[in-house]
Amino acid sequence: MNESSPYNMLKDKIRLLAKERDAVILAHNYQEGPIQEVADFIGDSLLLSQKAAATEASVILFCGVHFMAETASILSPQKKVIIPDLAAGCSLADMVIERDARQWKERHPDGAVVAYVNTSAVVKAAADYCCTSSNAVKVVQAIPEEKEVLFVPDFYLGTWVKRKTGRRNLHVWKGYCAAHTAITPEGIDRLREQHPDAEFLMHPECGCMTKSMDLADAILSTEGMVKYAKESSAGEFIIATENGMLYKLQKENPGKKFYPASENATCQYMQMNTLEKAFRSLLELKYEVKVPPHIAELARIPIERMMEISANGNGNGNGNGKKKLHSAAPIVYNRSQC
Repeated sequence: MNESSPYNMLKDKIRLLAKERDAVILAHNYQEGPIQEVADFIGDSLLLSQKAAATEASVILFCGVHFMAETASILSPQKKVIIPDLAAGCSLADMVIERDARQWKERHPDGAVVAYVNTSAVVKAAADYCCTSSNAVKVVQAIPEEKEVLFVPDFYLGTWVKRKTGRRNLHVWKGYCAAHTAITPEGIDRLREQHPDAEFLMHPECGCMTKSMDLADAILSTEGMVKYAKESSAGEFIIATENGMLYKLQKENPGKKFYPASENATCQYMQMNTLEKAFRSLLELKYEVKVPPHIAELARIPIERMMEISANGNGNGNGNGKKKLHSAAPIVYNRSQC
């Protein structure tokens, strides 16, 4: 493409505007290619949470979905967090509400609520721990084994965690990601027949999880897939996750081939963000995502517990985690807070 094309000119304008605004641009691995090309950091939810917490920039342009921007606001309350499209929500996050988490906690006062990062700030405020797909097993392993665990909201990720952590009293909420449920066992079988030499990488949110997990060469977060594809000697891969992921995989591994597990595994919310909207967001410093202080104070506790577990490497993914968070203080709340 010509360097003076409108496309490249817009990318240059975004970079200059970000510098003027003292802004850092964070983009999830599922974002469209043009947005990834202008981002300062591209990654999964855990990596982007870490970048949001560590940044010294005054403004965070979060190219992802709403709950991700909320998490950035919780971790960096002094920063201005903006998102290109305020309508970029998450159907999975909408499948559990704050009342659900609190009612379970009331029925099981000695249990622990583990909220997947794909939840709203008010649900995180009702949880004891947060997790991402890359650290969910470690988080559960860090909870004392005698405690019941309610895992919300993703059924497939929770099912995988339950299997990986062994005989835990772990209850799984029946939520799901619409994009990942478009990936079916039948589709996987067809692709494996068409590409017998391809390695099969699966995200634990996949709807085919319960039937196809034993067929996968690896079950990984999106950042895990990036690392695996780089290190593997294989030349072909079947990728079972949201299809925006293929852009980064192909860019970082130009000599390898990547096949989407389903052509329909596209998140309509992730794809709401465009280069044009990102530019407008920086130009007008909109749309700001701000979590009320009393919610943020409560939600920060499970998020920081998650990040501490990830930083310390508690748990090893095989059920042999050494350090348990027996001393983790319980979250105290009342209904008027959220």
